[in-house]
Amino acid sequence: MMSGTTLLIDALKRQLKRRGVTYAALAQQIGMSEASVKRLFAQRSFTLERLEQVLVVLGMDFAELAHAAADAPQLITQLTYAQEEELIGDTKLLLVAVAALNEVPVERLVAAYRLSEAEAVQCLLRLDRIGFLVLKPNNRVKLLVTRTFGWIPDGPIQNWFRKEAYGDYLDAHFDGPGELLRLVNVMLSPASSRALLERLRQVADEFSRQHQDDARLPYDERHAVTFLLAARPWMPQAFQHLLRE
Repeated sequence: MMSGTTLLIDALKRQLKRRGVTYAALAQQIGMSEASVKRLFAQRSFTLERLEQVLVVLGMDFAELAHAAADAPQLITQLTYAQEEELIGDTKLLLVAVAALNEVPVERLVAAYRLSEAEAVQCLLRLDRIGFLVLKPNNRVKLLVTRTFGWIPDGPIQNWFRKEAYGDYLDAHFDGPGELLRLVNVMLSPASSRALLERLRQVADEFSRQHQDDARLPYDERHAVTFLLAARPWMPQAFQHLLRE
């Protein structure tokens, strides 16, 4: 379930979109730069004064915003462990779930993979039953997950992808178009480590929001990108063997 703050900010964004107010237009009216407004929504760092300024632009009061937030569908941030196990137990079901997250049309999915339309629809119906999405007429899909939806840490699907990464994802030079690999080893204070982790979470959230924005583009103008973020205290085993007792 989403927090109250998340529900309010998401409701605020829906109201802006409904009224056709862009971030650029909002920034001009409340005396901020467009980049600052984007950061405000991304970090959900509204002061009461700033929130009131935005509500004035929208012609709303806080009670109306709270009502709009309460009427919003309750989206999920994670599946349950059992639901992830269900997905991981059926490769086609997992494929359809990932395709749905990436807003790949059923006809494109069927054209690209050894999957019949009937099989794809059956998978979508299973995902509908567990509350992952709503299957609409003509095989259209409405996701019921938040923009920051993620797999359970160390859960069935994350472990599956981890195994795939060991054998395939990292087996590359990362020197081609659209590829990048940076290995950074540093020594940080606890405070700096916490700041780093928070920044990585923000980058992941921004990546998810960009995915949502680009979903409006034609399918042929998008391509799959896998973005791996990781940070932990670690030392290569070769170094560990040299440590003094």
